[in-house]
Parts: sequence; C-alpha cells; structure tokens
Amino acid sequence: MNSLVNSLGFARTPQETRVVVAMSGGVDSSVVAALLHEEGYDVVGVTLQLYDQGAAAAAGGVVRSKTCCAGQDIHDAAQVAAKMGFPHYVLNYESHFRESVIDDFADSYLRGETPIPCVRCNQTVKFRDLMKVAQDLGAACLATGHYIRRDTASDGQAALYRAVDGGKDQSYFLFATTQEQLEFLRFPLGVWGKDVTRAHAQRLGLLTADKPDSQDICFVPHGDYAKVVKKIRPEAGKPGEIVHADGRVVGRHEGIVHYTIGQRKGLGIGGGVSENNEPLYVLGIDAAANRVIVGPKEALARTVMVLKDCNWLLDDSAPKNLPVSVKFRSVMPPVPALLSVSGGTAEIALANAHYGISPGQAAVCYTGERVIGGGWIAETR
Repeated sequence: MNSLVNSLGFARTPQETRVVVAMSGGVDSSVVAALLHEEGYDVVGVTLQLYDQGAAAAAGGVVRSKTCCAGQDIHDAAQVAAKMGFPHYVLNYESHFRESVIDDFADSYLRGETPIPCVRCNQTVKFRDLMKVAQDLGAACLATGHYIRRDTASDGQAALYRAVDGGKDQSYFLFATTQEQLEFLRFPLGVWGKDVTRAHAQRLGLLTADKPDSQDICFVPHGDYAKVVKKIRPEAGKPGEIVHADGRVVGRHEGIVHYTIGQRKGLGIGGGVSENNEPLYVLGIDAAANRVIVGPKEALARTVMVLKDCNWLLDDSAPKNLPVSVKFRSVMPPVPALLSVSGGTAEIALANAHYGISPGQAAVCYTGERVIGGGWIAETR
C-alpha cells in the first residue's frame, strides 16, 4: 500500500482485480501495464488504432507522424504484452477519431481558433470510448500512462492533482475528465518523474525503455498543421487581406490557417507599416471576412477570458469570484485569477494582463495543486 502502483484502491487481491491499461506503444503506458502485471493484477492491454494509411487517404493523403496508436506503436505495445504475458487487443477507432478529433481540429482553424486536439482525443476517444470497452471487459478500472495524480479528497470523492514532476504534468490536457470517469480511472505514474519510469522499463527489459517521447500531434507530421488542415478543408487556404487595427490593408495572406493570435514572425508584411518600424502581431482572425488583424503588442493585452463547454470538479456548481490559479497554455505556470461560473459558461478575471490568449485553447483552473476543471476559450476582453 506504499505507492499507487502497488494498490489501485480496491478491497480485493490484485489477482481478483482486472485492469484494462490503455497502451499507446510508448514507454509510459508500457511501464504501467508491466508493473501492474508484475504486482499480480489481471491486466488486459488495449491499443486503439487511431490513424493509419486508410485514415490518411480519407483525410486527403495526410501522412501520419510516428507518435501514437498506429504502425510501430501498435507493434511495440503488443511486444510488451507478449513479453510480460498478459493479453493485448487492438481496436480500430479510425473513423471515430477522424470525426471527433481530426475534423474538429480542421473546423476549429476555419473558425479562426487555435485548437488542442489532444484534449479532444482524451475527452472522446481515449476516455469515453475506451472506458466503455474496459467496462465491457469486466475491468475494475482503466489505467493510463498520464502524468497526473488521482487521490481521494476530503469529501470522499476522487480528485485530480498536478503530477509530482512539474515538467511532465499533463493536467492541462485532462481538464475535461468528468467525475464519473475519474472514479473509474487510475494514473499510477503521477507520483514519479520520467527517470523513474525509464528505470523500471530498463529493469523489466521493455523494448520501449529508450523510446523517445512523442512531440508532434499524432496526425500532424513535422508540426505542419497548416498542410494537414488545407488537405482536409481546402477552403482554409483561401487568400485574403491582412488588416491593421487602424483599418489599413497592409498585406495579403494565403489562408487564415497560417496565423494564430500573438504570432509575430512569418506575417508576410514589409517594413514601414508601423511607427519606428515596431513589430506587428496577430491580434485577431476574422474568419467570416477571411481577414487577419494585426497591430502592436500592447493591443494583445487581455484580462478576461470567457469559457464555453466547461467541465468542473467542484462542490459548488456556481462559484463567484473564486480565487484560483489558471493555465491557458500547457507549458506555462499557473497564474492568479478569479473564477465565476454560470451554467455551461464561465468567466475568468486575470490578476494581471496577459498576451496572446487565443480562442479555441483551453483554460484550466486549480486550487493549490488540485485540478478543479476548465473550459474552452470562446472570447477574451
């Protein structure tokens, strides 16, 4: 009972506890599955095939990058299961992945937003759908290789907390986890650093021990998201005007998909537009008019975010001016703010102005280390 990997919180022996482990083919999920099996749990590994040549053809010939849930990764997950001696299944979820994640990703850019497909994937395919698979297999829980802590709060309910290793913490990408899902989920790696995970992989002789972490979005090779979006939605490459905040047309663009809020480089605007030739930034994207709005950095300052499609893990369903810390980018440290919730929307008032906040991104709220939820940024002021 001294660590999460030795106990999943069930009042039965490990041998009597079936655990489905979501195996992406990486070192993290491989170690979770292998250690639980080593502890005596009835482990079943499941890999969702999300993307391969068939999906690529359907997406207009997009070539998948080597990051998760296809090709070599499926092979690696199967090899880990075979070595350790537990069953492993591959389920084809390509069409659902395309509908729930890839199409939403492309449509978000058409709306002038900056999407986060990894959150959508966790929210739909990985948790909602895979959880049903786990329940159908008679599992007591679904375990994953995410770096986030799950513990029991003072009210007796399961709660989410930031990972011990701040550099690996994935809480930003898991804000949409519902209370019902959280009761069924387990995250054994949340109390470790990556070095401990790799050490266990080496000890167990797993072929994924030295496998590098995935960096790209799984269906966006080499980070070229614009190419992917234009293949799925060709209208995203429609040329249009670049307009200064003062109303002047200062350039032309080759599709709004090439621009995000706060962008400075690659605007395609010559010198002499601003006083003293000061740099210009993307202030907004008018998708309806197919225009990119640019201006000085100070015009990017925002103190209020309005959220939609929220998910909260709170006792109070409608807090007003609740002191929280918030992240609106995955790699930033949380910053102080006040949260007010009303129905399915929320307003976050930042203690200080911040720059480059983009609609389509997520805003995730914390009280101390605890994740209390968040939502999708609909507008800023």
